[in-house]
Amino acid sequence: MSHEIDKPQTLPTTARISLGRTGAAIPTREQLRFQLDHALARDAVHTLLDISALLHGLQQRDLAGFVLRSAVEGEASQKSRHHYLRRPDLGRILHPDFAHALRDYAESLQRKPDAVFILADGLSALAVERHGLPLLDALLPTLDAGDWNLAPVCIVSQGRVAIGDEIGHLLGAKLVVLMIGERPGLSSPDSLGVYITWNPRPGRTDAERNCISNIRQEGLSYVEAAQRIAFYMNEARRLETTGIALKEASALVHAPIPE
Repeated sequence: MSHEIDKPQTLPTTARISLGRTGAAIPTREQLRFQLDHALARDAVHTLLDISALLHGLQQRDLAGFVLRSAVEGEASQKSRHHYLRRPDLGRILHPDFAHALRDYAESLQRKPDAVFILADGLSALAVERHGLPLLDALLPTLDAGDWNLAPVCIVSQGRVAIGDEIGHLLGAKLVVLMIGERPGLSSPDSLGVYITWNPRPGRTDAERNCISNIRQEGLSYVEAAQRIAFYMNEARRLETTGIALKEASALVHAPIPE
């Protein structure tokens, strides 16, 4: 009696493996695909954020928006983008004019926000434009609207991760959820990352944040990412901390024990 051996299931991947060979070189189609992916990654880094489109999307969702800019010199342009890439330190702080405007707004609030969502271009404006609003669509229904006092969504051009610390501090927010374009890879020019920081203030380190990365169609889904963000937000408020002191595994400790 013969037995068939089940073949391992193969899943599609964009990783560059088993490319084949034509003589001593890779096939022409793979070389062309590499050049295309390289061009897409390069374009993602240099493309400017479409702020008006994001604002329009927020308005359609009845969400308030606040437009900010980092300390990179000049209005958004290719010249300022090059400056941004050369000076990452300037992308971590707000331009003084926008910091002053945000401070004035915060002083007018009767109640400080529990959390603020930030959409920042980072190293891929494409990622924020494609995934930022759909991720909010998946996330906001999972939060108890009456339980979270949310600040207007901040849209930041020429921003880095740490700029969320200053924004949250100026607003007096307890928690910052920053959605930012990640460094493009050769198969992922539109990967979105989320950084969650409790008690934001200038000087916070990456060890004091929780990160969720690779949010895109070929990576982590909006629903899965939203569930993880909601968990971190709720646990951060309960424990009053984020970063290395807050792990997803800690949810098992508080899960009900089956009878």
